Amino acid sequence: MSRSTDSRQLPEKDENDQNDERAAKAESKAENKGGGGDGVLPVPRAERDEQPVAAPDAHPVAERDEHPVAAPDEQPVPARATTRSRVATGLAALLVFVALVLPNQTSALTPGFFVQIPEEGILGAALLLLLPPRPRKAVAVAAGTVLGLLTLLKLTDMGFYQVLDRPFDPVLDWILFDDAESFLRDTLGAAGATGVAIGVVALAVGLLALIALSVVRLSDLMARHSPVTAPGTFLVGTVWVACAALGLQIAGVPVASKRTTEWVQYRADQVSAGIKDEKAFAKEAAQDDFENTPPDELLTALRGKDVIFAFVESYGRSAVEDPGIAPRIDKVLDDGNEKLRAAGFSSRSAFLTSPVSGAGSWMAHTTFMSGLWVDNQQRYRSVTSNHRLTLTSAFKRAGDWRTVGIVPGVTRAWPEGKFFGLDNIYDSRDLGYKGPKFSWAPVPDQFNLMAFERLEHGKKDRPPLMTEMILVSTHNPWAPLPETVGWDELGDGSVYHDIRKAAKDPKEVWTDPEKVRTEYRRSIEYTMSNLIDYVQRYGDEDTVLVVLGDHQPNKTVTGENAGRDVPVSIIAHDPAVLERISGWNWQDGLNPAPDAPVWRMDRFRDRFMTAYGSKPYPASPRAATQAAR
Repeated sequence: MSRSTDSRQLPEKDENDQNDERAAKAESKAENKGGGGDGVLPVPRAERDEQPVAAPDAHPVAERDEHPVAAPDEQPVPARATTRSRVATGLAALLVFVALVLPNQTSALTPGFFVQIPEEGILGAALLLLLPPRPRKAVAVAAGTVLGLLTLLKLTDMGFYQVLDRPFDPVLDWILFDDAESFLRDTLGAAGATGVAIGVVALAVGLLALIALSVVRLSDLMARHSPVTAPGTFLVGTVWVACAALGLQIAGVPVASKRTTEWVQYRADQVSAGIKDEKAFAKEAAQDDFENTPPDELLTALRGKDVIFAFVESYGRSAVEDPGIAPRIDKVLDDGNEKLRAAGFSSRSAFLTSPVSGAGSWMAHTTFMSGLWVDNQQRYRSVTSNHRLTLTSAFKRAGDWRTVGIVPGVTRAWPEGKFFGLDNIYDSRDLGYKGPKFSWAPVPDQFNLMAFERLEHGKKDRPPLMTEMILVSTHNPWAPLPETVGWDELGDGSVYHDIRKAAKDPKEVWTDPEKVRTEYRRSIEYTMSNLIDYVQRYGDEDTVLVVLGDHQPNKTVTGENAGRDVPVSIIAHDPAVLERISGWNWQDGLNPAPDAPVWRMDRFRDRFMTAYGSKPYPASPRAATQAAR
């Protein structure tokens, strides 16, 4: 049968039926192609016609698979990312909190430290919530940078309080970092000091960046969740106000904290006070009761005497009173009393309050010699760059003494030496020493004393001497230390090479505070015993020795709240010398008792000058005013 015949016999399909068949075939083809074997039954036409048509952007598969099952033992990546984000946010909040409430002294790190509510944090959060996105980002970066700088200054303050018992002066104290570098070089070596310096710089830069980034992160978080953070900030602010009104404290620390604001205000006041102090100090320095005293009326009771002013580095009150240090040093001083008495010498002792602690010896020396309170670098520069009658220059002006300085700690030009009125200065390069360096000290103190005897004191037919002597074997880090050798065996100092090899390593000593205290004690024993032996061996009826500490050692040795007092003694063979100071009520011997008189160090010059015959001729008020200008 032909195809044409069959087609004529089939009934014709209407247009709608044809369309339905084509649609069904297309649907079946699509289902077989995309989902064959998936067990999904085709939807009947009637039901299909009732199904709503999905929008072009809809995702039917996602709608069917509302609860995808993760592979076994596999944590979803979004969950890990969320955990990391939460940890980072928590660390950022902790860092900013610590930066806001951080004190500038280690002694203030009490248990109440973590229970403070920082006012600055509340105000900063409120400001950032109010700002639009772009200004908010800029303010967050600026605030984080400033907070980072303040944190670095607080940490620097901690170090200065630990060593110098005072805060860091960002204008005047940069010179002290040279001493810090020298200390590191002596204790750790050149490579170790360089490594520490690089580490400190890296830490400072890193901390600054971390605090700034933390503030930005918290700012963005608060902005995204402002419906929660805004009322939360208000609530915390309300709690702060209530705690402040009640004066609530925990472990002695106010809960309502504004530590950073107060510290910034203190810094601002410090700058203002420094500006005022410069002018006030200039007027004070212009007033000098002995400026116009004629030379023949200066120090008349000491004519013909050899006067030595000996500073013992870091010889503080703790050396003679700390229970863990004093017993051995007291024995050296008590034995020294017996030796001196046997040689015909007597002594009187008391305490002076130094303007500095831990370091800054040059300021103590200047205070003692000038009669002015020199407790910062600004005052030191002011004094030494102008004219002022010092104890040493008074001897020079009197004309009856040759004035010399034994300053082994000086290793290069020292222009300030002219200010002190010294005819000749022997620094570390002039003493004839060929031995090794011991710690910070370029020359051991016993050799310094012997060099003084060889270069000046032991010469025949010399004039009376006035000597300023700076003994430095007691300078930190107190390791390695020299040992006492026979005075006749010192030679050019080569004998010290073997002693240096056997001495203790400072890196080992500074791992234990008790070892540091022990070596400090040994250094004081060494210097004081050699000084006493020198007077006993080379002193005579004309010898007058004023020996004193320049400042207390650092807090590793003294601990907290040790004060700034230092022992001072006057030793003389002629009884008339000590009779002159009988009214001072100083105590017999080299070891002042706890109830011995205490003077400020700047008071010594005028009292000494007066006691030994100097008559005051103060400048006229007009001349003093002109000098101050």
